[in-house]
Amino acid sequence: MSDFQIRLSGSGGQGLQLAAEILAGAMLSVGKRVAQSISYEPTSRGGLSRSDLVIGDEAVDYPLVTDLDCLLILDQIAVDGSLDIIRPSTVVLMDSDRVTAAPKVECKLVSMALVRAAQGIGNVRTANIIALSALAELSGFCQAATLRQMVEERMPPRFVALNLDALAKGIELARSAGSPE
Repeated sequence: MSDFQIRLSGSGGQGLQLAAEILAGAMLSVGKRVAQSISYEPTSRGGLSRSDLVIGDEAVDYPLVTDLDCLLILDQIAVDGSLDIIRPSTVVLMDSDRVTAAPKVECKLVSMALVRAAQGIGNVRTANIIALSALAELSGFCQAATLRQMVEERMPPRFVALNLDALAKGIELARSAGSPE
């Protein structure tokens, strides 16, 4: 695998940093090299929040994303910050309720009710895990079993079952959406 670049973006309080930590751990567990960078506004909830990962087989030469393979957008506030690094082959997964104006660039756009799905399984705070598993399923960059293992290892025991339900929901949503166009 040459460097694979992913950005998880949205607003503060959506659990994007946790989702990125789970993804980084999953990729490390299968022998990949990972560089992760985070960016967030100083407000604890509602400001722009994002986490970038560059994943490869060898040491990562440059730790910042410059040419995205995958982008998650969980809130409208995060749309404009990635426009210049989206390419036609970038898989962009966005929340259909919280992102009202899609990126106006050529990409493989998939829109899903991610936050609504989290509400449906009983906890809106699982939208990050639903989104992570849906993006992985759509793009194939990480196996569901590997994400499952990281959730089991990294989540407090009382939240494991809920987050495993969230992983399954994300896979279900991705499979029902089909291939990104």
